[in-house]
Amino acid sequence: MSADGVVSAAGDAVRVVVADDHQVIRTGYAALLDTQPDFTVVGTASDGDEAVRVCRELSPDVVLMDVRMPGVDGIEATRRLADGPRVLILTTFDLDEYVYDALRAGASGFLLKDVTAEQLFDAVRVVAAGEALLAPTVTRRLISEFARLRPEPATSGSALSTLTPRETQVLRLVAEGLSNTEVAARLVVTEETVKTHVSRVLNKLGLRDRTQAVVAAYESGLVVPRSRR
Repeated sequence: MSADGVVSAAGDAVRVVVADDHQVIRTGYAALLDTQPDFTVVGTASDGDEAVRVCRELSPDVVLMDVRMPGVDGIEATRRLADGPRVLILTTFDLDEYVYDALRAGASGFLLKDVTAEQLFDAVRVVAAGEALLAPTVTRRLISEFARLRPEPATSGSALSTLTPRETQVLRLVAEGLSNTEVAARLVVTEETVKTHVSRVLNKLGLRDRTQAVVAAYESGLVVPRSRR
């Protein structure tokens, strides 16, 4: 990587931008990612405004985005990049309150800053492949809690009415944190069938990925947080 944080892409490697206001963290993640032959760190940014500019200039596939940064924060930067690269939010346990806002803004998932190198690599690959990075147990806790604290419906009941009963059932199970394999076992169907249903749900509701489907299910009231039942 060059001194200004930009390198040339190689082959079909996943193009990554790292945005964090702490230089040690920023350069550390960039250096780690550059050890993998299927990643190319094309740029870095020290705040949200720079992250948006760098992403628009370099068109990366994935952005590792810190939440708390000076000026434009990671949530607003994620919102501005809604039609661009997939955003993987970097957070810590004491920043949990920001995760739900980030998911609503369009993030495809989140990572705790104490992840291992392998977990970081896996996360970037998952998000780059178009999947949402949602660990079921963490998802249940975070999404239900934030839906309880911040009920601001974004998906209307009329939108959900376009779903078939089976699609609604699949969306509810996905929102409860079940993986495709678990949903398939619960409904006694193939995993491929579940993937098809999830795809149709996303198309009908105009959602980008599985993460947004989970948020929409809670915000619409389809799934009610346990503490409110």
